[in-house]
Amino acid sequence: MVISNKPLRFIVATLVACLPLMSFANPEQDSVKVKTEVAHEATEGAHAEPTDVKSKIKEFINHHLLDAHDFTFSANEETGEHYGFSLPIILWDNGLQVFSSSKFHHGEEVAEHNGNFYVLHHEKIYKTEADGALTEEHGHPTNARPLDFSITKSVVGILGIAIVMFLLFTGLAKSYSKNNGIASGAGRFFEPLVLYVRDEIAIPNIGEKHYKKYMSYLLTIFFFILFLNILGLMPFGFNVTGNFTITASLAILTYLITTFTANKNYWGHIFWMPGVPTPMKFILAPIELLGTIIKPFSLMIRLYANMVAGHVVLMSIIGLMFIFKSWIGSTLSFGLAFVLSILEILVAFLQAYIFTMLSALYFGAGNEEHHHDEAH
Repeated sequence: MVISNKPLRFIVATLVACLPLMSFANPEQDSVKVKTEVAHEATEGAHAEPTDVKSKIKEFINHHLLDAHDFTFSANEETGEHYGFSLPIILWDNGLQVFSSSKFHHGEEVAEHNGNFYVLHHEKIYKTEADGALTEEHGHPTNARPLDFSITKSVVGILGIAIVMFLLFTGLAKSYSKNNGIASGAGRFFEPLVLYVRDEIAIPNIGEKHYKKYMSYLLTIFFFILFLNILGLMPFGFNVTGNFTITASLAILTYLITTFTANKNYWGHIFWMPGVPTPMKFILAPIELLGTIIKPFSLMIRLYANMVAGHVVLMSIIGLMFIFKSWIGSTLSFGLAFVLSILEILVAFLQAYIFTMLSALYFGAGNEEHHHDEAH
């Protein structure tokens, strides 16, 4: 078997879909990362730091779920020092505005650039006056938001995974050509997964005739989601597949590929189903058309909800160690967290498999051959 470099081409498509969507907004959360108040009396007290253990645990969980404009590995509450590094802020506000996120000092100060003033509030950037005041209505700021194309933590994760995939599968393809179709090095571990996607997902659901044109996308999406899920289990604060805009981008890619590669038989079954009374066709056609949109929506929600739920449950159990404050409670919490971490690894593989499997099912439905006799 010879693996081509075609799966790598779809990395670019995935990044193009994911990066712009993520830059405009983060998913709304009922409770978000609490920042130190900006320099204004009107907002003082609304962003007070939590004092009890439960509130701090809740804050940490919400902080992990949200995207961020910097990396913070640790922080000293007593001195206020943060250890990590900043990421570039890229805004379009009467021209391109580029500066470091360190100007925000982790949301504690107003950032000034080219005479413009910005405030980082709940990981969203708002334009303000020099005093940093935010005008709120119904608990939400009404200040103008510039177009945000910043390189956030999730973007760094996506770019990192894309580079890893490029190097890994380029090496795998080269090892096949050098060793007469035999994988070597790290490729020996990933070769069975590649074969599994081809033999157990693509061919059974799409068919021998059409599966090859979708293999590039299916392999890319499988490993892309898998690696991002594994990255989310590491203690770096990545939660890429738990970001609504990322899962939406991936689902839109599947929808677009299904829509633009489907044959006329697929559309015929949607708009003029054979074997159905003519009056019913006018009723069922809108429902079937709506179903083509609901399918990718279910892909988006399934991946997003499962990954977010896994992170929340795992970190909540770890937080019990600090609530119980006893060796029995800590030991039990550690044991549960360890078991759930193993389960999360299984879920990481499972979600990548489900997304790839359902995508293959949609591609197969779009290429299904005509089996009905028009006379009936």
